[in-house]
Amino acid sequence: MMKEHLALIDQGCESLACWGRRRPASSVSEYCFGSPANFILDVGLTLLDGKVGFHSVRQTDALIHRLDEFDPDVVHLHNLHGYYLNIDKLFKWLMKSDCRVVWTLHDCWAFTGHCPYFTYSCCNQWKTGCGAKRCPQLMGYPPTINSASCKWSYGAKRSIFTSLPSNRMTIITPSKWLAGLVACSYLSKYPIEVVHNTIDLNVFKPRSNSEVFSVKEKYGLDSRKIILGVASPWSKRKGLSDFFALADKLDKSEYSIVLVGLSAKQMRQLPPGVVGIPRTDSQIELASLYSSASVLFNPTYEDNYPTVNLEAEACGVPVVCYDVGGCSETLHRDDSKLVECGDVLSASLLLAKY
Repeated sequence: MMKEHLALIDQGCESLACWGRRRPASSVSEYCFGSPANFILDVGLTLLDGKVGFHSVRQTDALIHRLDEFDPDVVHLHNLHGYYLNIDKLFKWLMKSDCRVVWTLHDCWAFTGHCPYFTYSCCNQWKTGCGAKRCPQLMGYPPTINSASCKWSYGAKRSIFTSLPSNRMTIITPSKWLAGLVACSYLSKYPIEVVHNTIDLNVFKPRSNSEVFSVKEKYGLDSRKIILGVASPWSKRKGLSDFFALADKLDKSEYSIVLVGLSAKQMRQLPPGVVGIPRTDSQIELASLYSSASVLFNPTYEDNYPTVNLEAEACGVPVVCYDVGGCSETLHRDDSKLVECGDVLSASLLLAKY
């Protein structure tokens, strides 16, 4: 979002970037309408009632007041879940406004009754209406103890998200895979365009030998070949346990598994043969870590258009990943390979060739 916002300002356009959590605004063209206290309250209420996107009333009122002042010609939406926004209030304002709406989807939450992804749980209730059966991911993000909320949320979101006329909103997806799902959902009445995510090629490129040496020295990486994994946060869905299984299948004298983005707790629980690195906010350091690797292994079980694959290839590193979601659309090197989801044995045989 910020990259688009800054590009518009550079082009001489008036642009206002709005968000609800994580960091304060740093200029008059930015507006953070949430607070840590509201985030905690929204999380608690959602845990009880399961109504994701139906709290944060005062915060959304503040956003709407700012939008009234700015009077935009175009509103570009991104992720609307995350405990910071009231979607009903926002879309009622959009209905009253005469602005054009562009909505970039980064996952499937907009057309399900609860979850942002459903591949891992093998659930297709979203096609006909969530709630006919108990949701298999109630305690997955966003967790709730209200098993009846999925049916209510599905109906409410369908009504809200389809309230705009089809000529006023365009859906953008980063992958053809997600576009295909949207076309099968209640959002299918809107135009759908695929716009792939991009990365900064001035940063993500093969880094110098000195940069690679420096980052390896910083994290105590030796001369063994590095099989790299990058995610934040790491979870079962991101394939963390698959890396542990992989560690048992590789020659530890030749290969070192290095995982970037782990929490402190996860780092304490790593098995032998796996090196943990916490999340880094330095893109140059991340690019140097990519450049130090022989191969990136991305065992994600569900993903839209993983930019870690793009970043690794841009740094001159091949990728091995599971053939799920939009992963195949991110691979462009001849030596990058897809393997069947969950097939750690086949992945280990491939990885041992790099």
